[in-house]
Amino acid sequence: MLTNTKIKNLKPTGKLYRELDSLGLYIEVGKSGNKIWRQRIYIQGKENMLTLGIYPETSLLDARQARDHNKQLIRLGNDPSKKNTVNTVYNSSKITFNEMFISWHKKMSKKKWSEKYSESVQQRADRHLLPYIGDKSIEDITTDEMRKVLEPIEERDLIDTLHKIKGIASRVFSHSINKYKGTNNPVSSFTDDDFELPDKNTHYSTITNPKEIGALLRVIDTYKWSRSVGTALKLAPHLFLRPGELAGLMWKEVDFDDEIIRIAPERMKMKRTHLVPMSRQTMALLNSIKTSSYSEFVFISPKSRTRHITPESLRAGLRSLGFTNDDITTHGFRHMASTRLNELEFRDDVIERQLAHTENNKVKAAYNHAEYLQERIDMMQKWSDYLDKLKNH
Repeated sequence: MLTNTKIKNLKPTGKLYRELDSLGLYIEVGKSGNKIWRQRIYIQGKENMLTLGIYPETSLLDARQARDHNKQLIRLGNDPSKKNTVNTVYNSSKITFNEMFISWHKKMSKKKWSEKYSESVQQRADRHLLPYIGDKSIEDITTDEMRKVLEPIEERDLIDTLHKIKGIASRVFSHSINKYKGTNNPVSSFTDDDFELPDKNTHYSTITNPKEIGALLRVIDTYKWSRSVGTALKLAPHLFLRPGELAGLMWKEVDFDDEIIRIAPERMKMKRTHLVPMSRQTMALLNSIKTSSYSEFVFISPKSRTRHITPESLRAGLRSLGFTNDDITTHGFRHMASTRLNELEFRDDVIERQLAHTENNKVKAAYNHAEYLQERIDMMQKWSDYLDKLKNH
């Protein structure tokens, strides 16, 4: 898919060429360097190429929204080449969820959101909402239909994603009510009992305030009872692995040459190979403990060199430093990273992949452990630098 940076870097080559974005949307670069948005469509089996606008007057977001609206017109039996695809008059009793999402998303992108956050919202909708309810009349979508959309997300343990998707859907329905006199918001009838919440007092207790994160890191640096536990706690914010994955880390999984950790499927919750790019800070911490290790495990149990520390020892380490279960749990380092990386406007897909969340498409999931790897390498180094900045501030 295209990004604004890629588009800006497209140079004239002396002949016309096109670069694909997705779903039939292209940007055409002319001999003079002009960049024009084109969309390939098929009406009754006949191919046609639409012109959607000139970049940058027509932005990447504008072009994608025009593409999606044109596709909706085709589904309704209309030829978008004979219609105004931008200034269509909406009828709230006929408009689809997808069309209302486009209207809401465009409004928010222009007034409030950064480009990266706008893309992140679009990605979430593309993955979790539009394939299931995009073509449905927004007035006809029921609470039961929304439950069927949201429950599979909960079943995959993507609790943060669940509540983000529920929030997006609710705001689209509210947009329909406020602007187009719609009457239906099926999400508003859900209560806290309907779906699992990221309860800050139990499993998802965490710290996300930057100043408090800095203080947490400084306190962790004072841990002195077990070298294995102390080093693991120092690494936890940088790696944001699940507690069991971190505690059981093995030296054969650590590749210092490639600067990457490769965790085998049998050790991962989702049974997929997981790659963790190592930042300079992570490399230094692992090297500091490697010199004294005679075990296959990175974090040796104080009771036996043939065993590794346990997730419980990490929890106990936090408690020995004065952090209660209401402050942060060992799992909370993942939630901390997820929250802050989203607020720092890294791409949602990249964050989700680094958190080793599962993929909807099981065939794709079998091959995508290295997906977005270069972006993940860059993100993990910037994240470690950010943590150092907070700790030293």
